Amino acid sequence: MAVDNIEPRQSLEVSLDMDSFFPYQLTQLQSSVSDNIAEIYTGHFELTRHEWRILAVLGTGKALSAKQIGLMINLEKMQTSRALARMINKALIAKVEDRSDKRSSLLKLTPEGLRVHRELAPMVLAREQALLSVLSEDEHEQLKQIMDKLFAQSKAIQTQAK
Repeated sequence: MAVDNIEPRQSLEVSLDMDSFFPYQLTQLQSSVSDNIAEIYTGHFELTRHEWRILAVLGTGKALSAKQIGLMINLEKMQTSRALARMINKALIAKVEDRSDKRSSLLKLTPEGLRVHRELAPMVLAREQALLSVLSEDEHEQLKQIMDKLFAQSKAIQTQAK
């Protein structure tokens, strides 16, 4: 049957119920969880989502390049640059010389950034625990395994499509 001969009604027979469509459900869950955590860092510390992620990554104590930070938190170069500039202006992070490459600099938390991180980390971890409290230990472990599998599958499909 030629495409021109398809009745309009036939082309609408395949429907997509967003409430049962996995990518939509995952987006809704991600948005809800992110908003739940954001209440803490936006309300108490006036950080944006990007700033919070940078603070969390630099909270390990390791100085990182802007490029490394962007890759770790999955942000585009411009978004990373803007968030870093705001954090430098807020005195939360500082540039330090990269000893392995004198032409570039690394970023690390300032004493104020460390203070904010020390105060904020227990609060977001407590919220994470509250969110996960509806799961048993086995369910939590299964969830981690399922997420790892789905992430790997998503990456594999993307690689095949290229």
